[in-house]
Amino acid sequence: NNLVYNNQWKEAIDRLHKTNNFPEFTGRVCPAPCEGSCVAGLVDSPVTIKNIEYAIVDRAWQDGHIAPRLPKERTGMTVAVVGSGPAGLATADCLNQLGHKVTVYEREDRIGGLLMYGIPNMKLEKETVERRVDLLREEGIEFITNADIGKNVDVNDLQNNYDALCLCLGATKPRDLNVPGRDLKGVHFAMEFLVKNQKRLLMTKEGKLESKWEKENFITAAGKDVIVIGGGDTGTDCIGTSMRHRCKSVTNFELMPQPPMDRAPDNPWPQWPRVFGVDYGHAEVQAVFGKDPREYSVMTKEFLGDDNGNVTGLVTQDVEITAQGPKAIEGTEKVWPADLVVLSMGFLSPEDYIINELGLDVDQRNNIHAVYGDFRTSVEGVFAGGDCRRGQSLVVWAINEGRGMADAAHEYLMEKRVVDFQSTGVGAFANLSSLSPKAE
Repeated sequence: NNLVYNNQWKEAIDRLHKTNNFPEFTGRVCPAPCEGSCVAGLVDSPVTIKNIEYAIVDRAWQDGHIAPRLPKERTGMTVAVVGSGPAGLATADCLNQLGHKVTVYEREDRIGGLLMYGIPNMKLEKETVERRVDLLREEGIEFITNADIGKNVDVNDLQNNYDALCLCLGATKPRDLNVPGRDLKGVHFAMEFLVKNQKRLLMTKEGKLESKWEKENFITAAGKDVIVIGGGDTGTDCIGTSMRHRCKSVTNFELMPQPPMDRAPDNPWPQWPRVFGVDYGHAEVQAVFGKDPREYSVMTKEFLGDDNGNVTGLVTQDVEITAQGPKAIEGTEKVWPADLVVLSMGFLSPEDYIINELGLDVDQRNNIHAVYGDFRTSVEGVFAGGDCRRGQSLVVWAINEGRGMADAAHEYLMEKRVVDFQSTGVGAFANLSSLSPKAE
């Protein structure tokens, strides 16, 4: 903040990069919990840290202050990073700068993970993601797409061909809503809705849209009554995406009561302020339909459908919050029309097929067990960080965990390098030929 105030923009981006590999991502998508803890907020509005971060990094790109940094020397050690979301990219960036040969494997057809397909364009332009990925590629990181480790690439091959394996799998198993009618057509998970929308947009932009793709793979909200179950950033993104499809209506159900306008006594500074706020999706619905889309203290009792198996609506009940948790209030049932229902209720854990194949220990929430700060899993040479270790969280935490995992892996690699040198008498260089996905 002081560097910006003194017009020292080059020094500002250098300082920012010391703790944040990708400020252009956090400056756009992070909800800025740091601002809720800002001491200025005790007497006035907090410092707009997110906006300052955004301004610093965009000016740095504009002025040419962000350029490829080639490592001065290579260690001869190799690392495979599985997953190219913010944690994976941060891990790869740090390990590459420390001199290791890094290869990033991504199961989708584009690099970026959540940044590419999970966050809509209106929050994070894909050119912003691709710009940073291109920079990392110029710095020596290798990226391999369409590589679903444990399916079309054997995870044992990675273990055998690399000196260390870093897992940044994300928490991609969504929380479901097991009520009658759940299997009706038109009920989808949020990521299914958002990812297919983003893929269609990118195909259209590049002129690759196939005639059958939209009908068979695209989930459209156009002309439909849309209900989004669950709040948070993902719920807001589903609302905003539905609005851009020109939906007929959109309603957002939240289980908890409406937050207060100001901090409650049990929510003091420096905790994140649990207060009522209006995000971009809510504001857009208000502007078009004349009312806020959120309905508080409601839970879904069942989905309703027609004879063809399509969802036509749902039944809700009001809830009250008790010491034992949310409790439905009998006699408060209400029917809501819906042609499209999007489930945005958070994520439970990483998918388990890589975990099972490697035989990794998991915690009580089925996340990969690895201690924060150490990041080593129960298997030698395998590290885990980001949402697959800590659970669903923010991009800023993913970057932090990626940086920490890189430090832990670096320490392991340098110890292994010494051992390998002592046993062979030469520097250990694992097979650098990248493992390509097996042909389908």
